[in-house]
Amino acid sequence: MENTRVEYGKDLIMVRFGELSTKGKNMKDFIRRLGLNIKIALNGFKTLSYEIQHDHIYIGLNKENFDEVRKVLAKVPGLSSFSLVEGFPRDLETVEKRALEMAVKSGKKTFKVIAKRTDKLFPLDSMEIERKVGSYILSNLPSIKVDVHEPELEIHITVRENVIYLFSESYPGAGGYPVGIGGKALVMLSGGIDSPVATYLMMKRGVKVECIHFAAPPYTSEQVIVKLRDLLSCLNIYQPDIKLYIVPFTEIQKKIYEVAGTSYAITIMRRMMLKIASRLARSHKDTVLASGESIGQVASQTLASMAAIERGSDIPIIRPLATYDKVDIIKIAKELGTYEISIRPYEDCCTIFDVKDPTTKPHFDKCDKIEKSFDFQPLIDQAFKGITYEHITSKKDSEF
Repeated sequence: MENTRVEYGKDLIMVRFGELSTKGKNMKDFIRRLGLNIKIALNGFKTLSYEIQHDHIYIGLNKENFDEVRKVLAKVPGLSSFSLVEGFPRDLETVEKRALEMAVKSGKKTFKVIAKRTDKLFPLDSMEIERKVGSYILSNLPSIKVDVHEPELEIHITVRENVIYLFSESYPGAGGYPVGIGGKALVMLSGGIDSPVATYLMMKRGVKVECIHFAAPPYTSEQVIVKLRDLLSCLNIYQPDIKLYIVPFTEIQKKIYEVAGTSYAITIMRRMMLKIASRLARSHKDTVLASGESIGQVASQTLASMAAIERGSDIPIIRPLATYDKVDIIKIAKELGTYEISIRPYEDCCTIFDVKDPTTKPHFDKCDKIEKSFDFQPLIDQAFKGITYEHITSKKDSEF
């Protein structure tokens, strides 16, 4: 990422890292990745400038609309919080006057000054700065009082080597880690409510994701693929390029229902999906698989079922939603904008065959016996060869 010197003034965003501060020697890599991700996410704002420092990233607005930038910036994983700050020469009298203006404009009844001095050569320490600026405000604005415990207005002053920053409000970031810093995962994407949320949560922990979907034409509609594209488009703000693999699963699924019977059909079907997904993950250097499973939500998501199904994979499986209630999952989906897309009435291959008696406690031995009763390998090979893929992206290819 080009590190452009930001011109200090009244249109500067200070970005804080939060959890990244625990990363020790790796922190530089985390910050560099976060800076790149921020620049990609804000690519539509053409006049922004950027400067990366060891403890903050600064974004010069250069007349861009802060509220519009804020909406995008708040969704970039890896940010703890950010503020719109003003930069001043190291003249405390100028800062006092501007702090007073902020207090008057706010209309608040109580306030507190919070100072941080990163440059220890500055003649006043943090407490002295707080007292000096606070006294100036009190002497010029009788209607306001100091409240150090629950102030209506917080005025923050940060003294650095070449500049003093002043701000009064912080906006929460998405938290987590920058996407791409935590390796790569292949996510099982069904098109329902859960898997897009699981995809987002993997991204939030810094994991770059690819997605795999099992299609069963003509039993499933082409509208399911449109649905998937729309879902991933909602997630492009977190990862601007997401690769989606489509597996032709019809023949395998039909044979499963023929040899397994209805009770074990879902269990065997999911094991076959994992065999194919594991093979694809290995070939594309994805470290783990991930899914939207939540314990006990359906028959195939009891602990016994998940244990039996997981034997179909030789790669670890991450389940970000394992302990989430459905209400909580729906809440996140609505915040992401994926919920209304997920509930479109187009079924995926997991729901097209009506199973009346799915087992909730499949036995390992019986699963193995069913799979040995028919040689699925040629069908698996055929499905693997038929995999297609596409990039779901919010940017032109030339911008990556």
